[in-house]
Amino acid sequence: MTIRKDHEVHKRRGKTNMTLGIVLGAFVLLVFAITISKMVGEAQRVQSENATTQAE
Repeated sequence: MTIRKDHEVHKRRGKTNMTLGIVLGAFVLLVFAITISKMVGEAQRVQSENATTQAE
């Protein structure tokens, strides 16, 4: 059984895959944050509408 060194192409692919994974993860976090902020904003809007309606 011989131990082989990774070729330069394999090392570059590994770096590219790592970079792509980080970018994809950042995109997922961005979409998640936008979704949460929209949900919170909508909940606050509905709550303020209900408070206005009840005050009248």
